[in-house]
Amino acid sequence: MTEAALAGMFATVMPLLDERQRRLLAGAQARALGRGGIEAVVQAAGMSRTTVQKALREMDSGVEPPARIRRPGAGRKRLTDKDPSLLSELDAMVEPLARGDPMCPLRWTSKSTGNLADALGNMGHQVSPDTVGRLLVGMEYSLQATAKQREGDQHPDRDAQFVYLSERVGDHLRAGEPVISVDTKKKEVVGQLANKGREYQPKGQPERVDVHDFPDPAVGRAIPYGVFDVAANEGFVVVGDDHDTAAFAVATIGRWWDMVGAVAYPDAHRLLITADAGGSNGYRLRLWKLELAHLAARSGLEITVCHFPPGTSKWNKIEHRLFSAISMNWRGRPLVSHEVIVNLIGATTTRSGLKVHAERDSGSYPLGVKITKAQIDALPLTRHEFHGDWNYTLRPPDEE
Repeated sequence: MTEAALAGMFATVMPLLDERQRRLLAGAQARALGRGGIEAVVQAAGMSRTTVQKALREMDSGVEPPARIRRPGAGRKRLTDKDPSLLSELDAMVEPLARGDPMCPLRWTSKSTGNLADALGNMGHQVSPDTVGRLLVGMEYSLQATAKQREGDQHPDRDAQFVYLSERVGDHLRAGEPVISVDTKKKEVVGQLANKGREYQPKGQPERVDVHDFPDPAVGRAIPYGVFDVAANEGFVVVGDDHDTAAFAVATIGRWWDMVGAVAYPDAHRLLITADAGGSNGYRLRLWKLELAHLAARSGLEITVCHFPPGTSKWNKIEHRLFSAISMNWRGRPLVSHEVIVNLIGATTTRSGLKVHAERDSGSYPLGVKITKAQIDALPLTRHEFHGDWNYTLRPPDEE
């Protein structure tokens, strides 16, 4: 066989074989050519002399070829075998506690695979971003977002307040009295702006929104304040555009009672409100209590408020029973106007039967309203024996 024919044979057959088969073919061809066969195969196949010689020895040994393609120890050495400290150095960079370590090279930098590779390179480890990604997966790291779970220092009466609140809710529900959970949803900037999430659109035709999320002073913001009826699984949301004040909060509760509560609970004498410790319905706000006293007088209801302990707002039912459903319903849609926001909120439903009524409130709720201690002392307010700052009742004038 001529040298050209031999080279053509190898060029045709070699791409179809695995590593072991290529090696054995080279050894068999070298044996068949006899003297000078090794050199001829080296030139024709482009293989190293050492590989061809080892193939001949493998054939001469008479040992059954192993199941594995590559011989033990063959192939490129693993990077971690050649660089034993690589994994430990990488782990030290990514380990959460290293975030506050002044010696960590990535203390103030995003821990992307590119930045990690650069930092390792500065430490003498030559590694690519893709390799860093594979090493992190092998070390059981994964891409994760932050999780809102830390609540800060817990109040010593935190658990006891949860028990007390639960007992009050149970008492009212068993008696057929209304129980509502209230809060302000996140304020939204109104306009042709990006909104988190995605929804189906014709392929290649995404909703076009402004590049910059700058609020338009002429349009303002949307302030959704919600009331969630725990027993009925119904929401009532008023979208304001002025200020998120206690007056706005109680005005929304009053509107819910006039339009929904009084009809759904015609025999009710009591109303229980569960609310966060802060915000426009915070337990420290004098205006909140004053406005509730006015509502109690107007409606004839005995209004009890039980606040969640500080730092535990995520336990408020309105958050995960109403507000989360609203956010899911309008994901990916620009909130171009207050009317659109009202319609999207009102169209929110869930498979568990949630219904939502939404309205617009264009009223004025100024900031800085001063309420004196004398005004608070004059209110028909009774603080409960357990944590009277978190639990209190306002009664109509005829019950004083």
